[in-house]
Amino acid sequence: MATGLPSQTQVIELLDGEFARAGYEVEDVIIDTRARPPRITVVADGDTAPDLDTIATLSRRASTLLDRVRSIRGQYVLEVTSRGVDRPLTSEKHFRRARGRKIELTLTDGSRLTGRVGETSHNTLNLVVRHDRDRDWTLRSIPLDEIAEAVVQVEFSSPAKRELELATQAVGAARTEAET
Repeated sequence: MATGLPSQTQVIELLDGEFARAGYEVEDVIIDTRARPPRITVVADGDTAPDLDTIATLSRRASTLLDRVRSIRGQYVLEVTSRGVDRPLTSEKHFRRARGRKIELTLTDGSRLTGRVGETSHNTLNLVVRHDRDRDWTLRSIPLDEIAEAVVQVEFSSPAKRELELATQAVGAARTEAET
């Protein structure tokens, strides 16, 4: 069925350069032709989450570019949004960008963990977790391919100082400190 709307790939190609110039990337595009009027949702992501002013700017730029596409017929609703906390973390860049945030993981063996995202590199997540024996904070390295699902948790209180220190320091520094 011809909708008169561009494809997901066409929207990404059209907006990708403009979003990159603003320091963001097009994370996803969802085209809902069942909605009346049809809806184009563009999900933006970057090393810092876009604030409302940035979303408004990206939305105006996207609207201008989409309005220039001659093949688009009829009305549609454009929505530019950020990833939001409810979207799962699925790639190394998502974990890097979530550094310092509390997450809940399900591993491929079915076990579940809750911890704070530390340094992520070389397809490995360093997760700050409570050590069962002494109830102190420790780093646990988890290969990303062993993570089945990961979701950021909403927090209503500040994290423990030691927990946050481990999450924000480099792994080499954490090992050096632990060895002394």
